Amino acid sequence: MKSDRDLQRHVLEELDWEPGINAAHIGVTAEEGIITLTGHVPAYGEKLAAEEVTKRVHGVRAVANQIEVCPDDAHRREDEQLAAAARHAMEWNASVPSENIQLSVQDGWISLDGTVARRHQRLAAARAVAHLKGARGVTNNILVAVEQVEQGTEDVKGQIESALRRSATINSRCVAVELEDRTVVLTGDVHSHAERDEAERIAWSARGVNDVENCLTITPWGSGPAEEWGY
Repeated sequence: MKSDRDLQRHVLEELDWEPGINAAHIGVTAEEGIITLTGHVPAYGEKLAAEEVTKRVHGVRAVANQIEVCPDDAHRREDEQLAAAARHAMEWNASVPSENIQLSVQDGWISLDGTVARRHQRLAAARAVAHLKGARGVTNNILVAVEQVEQGTEDVKGQIESALRRSATINSRCVAVELEDRTVVLTGDVHSHAERDEAERIAWSARGVNDVENCLTITPWGSGPAEEWGY
């Protein structure tokens, strides 16, 4: 297993490797596999990108993103301009039912409210506005009105398990799926944030799911014998 010093160095190298991030303004600390990001960037999209880049580094178990967004002259926009741009961005995104979403902007912070039918629409709305110039952050208050489906608990559970087995990213033998009153509970071990996030995405994709409790533990390669993982 990597030491915290090695992990810190690898995260810094990965941030520096990413062309869309100015790593010179980002600080990185590591403690027991938990990475804390500090510093400042000119755009909210860059803050999100720094977190995503950090998560893909082997050995990272969690990320605390404390980077501040401080728009420079090239990125600064009035709230009215940002609100208009955000509205257009959602209207032009085929995955976003923009007619069901209300937005407001205060000091560069975008708030989204409303109701959509599926979780991917909620996420798409936030992604559509996150990379706009002038955005300092996004609060996603959009609710998901879960559709009623004529499926039993075992049917939904079986569909999720089948989707996990089809995944090229996840070792499905290490992930357990339980369903409690339309809430999916995922337990077990995965090797990375990418696996953990993919398992959650798969669980949310099942129709009729109200919520997903992702209790998967990230155990990087080298933390235990390979035979435990079935490889």
